[in-house]
Amino acid sequence: MERAGSEGSIRNISWDDVRVFLACVTARSFRSAAATLKLSPSTVTRRMTRLEGDLGIPLFNRTPEGVVPTQEARSIAEQARLMEQAIFDVYRRVDAQEATTRGVVRVSVTEGIGTYWIMPRLVEFQRQFPFLIIDLRCAMESADVLRMEADIAIQFERPTAPDLKVTRLGSLHVYPFASRGYAERFGLPATVEEMRQHRLVDQAAPQLDSGAWARLLGIDNVEGIVSLRTNLSSALLYAVEKGAGIGALPSYAPALGAPVVPVDIGIHHSMDIWMTYHPEAKRTRRVALVADWIKQIFDADRFPWFAEEFIHPSAFENALPDGSAINIGKGFAAAAPDREEQVSVVQTAKPADYMSPAAARRRGRA
Repeated sequence: MERAGSEGSIRNISWDDVRVFLACVTARSFRSAAATLKLSPSTVTRRMTRLEGDLGIPLFNRTPEGVVPTQEARSIAEQARLMEQAIFDVYRRVDAQEATTRGVVRVSVTEGIGTYWIMPRLVEFQRQFPFLIIDLRCAMESADVLRMEADIAIQFERPTAPDLKVTRLGSLHVYPFASRGYAERFGLPATVEEMRQHRLVDQAAPQLDSGAWARLLGIDNVEGIVSLRTNLSSALLYAVEKGAGIGALPSYAPALGAPVVPVDIGIHHSMDIWMTYHPEAKRTRRVALVADWIKQIFDADRFPWFAEEFIHPSAFENALPDGSAINIGKGFAAAAPDREEQVSVVQTAKPADYMSPAAARRRGRA
């Protein structure tokens, strides 16, 4: 590209175009960057063409697989990220001047913890601070607090950026559970070997260890026993509650009133829970209030299921005070199962009626 830029055009470069440029460098695709920024691909392409014209240099090599930043683009990206961070610091310092709690705090959290643990407690917290608005984003994708996608993020992966404040909130212990109806119909496995003959309800999502089940069961993969797979914790809980199979749920599920029973085959899995925020964000009183409150509701002395040491779920039945549990299976997260239908199934089914997906395929080939 012939250099067409001038001092005037360079000085008129839009910060918004630089922001789009950084997204393209990260995504290596105009289309993916557009999805992240919630723009149309044509808008992204047009802005990058304009930016290349203002700078007078090529920024991307177009390929069938996407775009590859040029050497000049990689050098510019380093400085652009410093610009981005400086702008975000200005925003944070302005927020920090506020003396009241009025305003919005954006909290990003994994879907299951956000839905079943934080939200029921958040209602009472908000009553104490009625001028504080909590924007709770429940998703398995991690939010980038450096880019101000959230003020506070709660996640399973420990952030590595040196500019972030990181606090370990506790441990999430997951354990195999089944519904009482499933247990009565098919029985429960007593060993890992028996578990391989049962139906598995699996969750596949970012931040989760996709190989945990196979590793714990001592098999190459779980495809032969999976009957249902979902990306959502709420869907996983409902599938287990409805008797679709055995699934891994948080060990505190009985404390919340979930109508499930633990499956004792000698395995469980644990994940650290991390809270992260930018140091400047904590200077804002409303963010500090929310961060301190989050630490309280993960306090292992009050809620022992978040302790580093694993405790069997049977110890947590009715562990929460009256009114603290949520109405799982009673209309809060999903419609309550039809009890008459459940009883009918339990009375007519025999353990021999069941076969794992792998066994069904073997019979089909016979």
